[in-house]
Amino acid sequence: MAGEGDSEPGKSFKLLGFLDVKNVPCARESVLYGSLGSLVMGLGHFLATSRVKRSCDVAVGGFICTMLGYWFYCRYNLAQQRIRQRMLKEGMKNRALFEGSYLDPGKEQTGSERRDS
Repeated sequence: MAGEGDSEPGKSFKLLGFLDVKNVPCARESVLYGSLGSLVMGLGHFLATSRVKRSCDVAVGGFICTMLGYWFYCRYNLAQQRIRQRMLKEGMKNRALFEGSYLDPGKEQTGSERRDS
């Protein structure tokens, strides 16, 4: 049937039914790097040992380790970026609030203003 299975534009993709890859920050990159890590580790183990089952196990383990490793790395950087943005926003608000007053950090204070404050 024409309508079945077609994804609607803008509809998000959910991995394993719960991880919304489109809307969750770092999810897409984590899955992509995990896939690449699983391919490299599984293929490398197979070329080194020629054991298919063990290589598949290594590939699954490589996927999980790479995905989780990049997930935590990305989320940590995202949290740092949000903190820096919040601090910058607060600083810009304070600058606009104090601009032109004696509390203005960009304004040089004269000798009489220093005594008054």
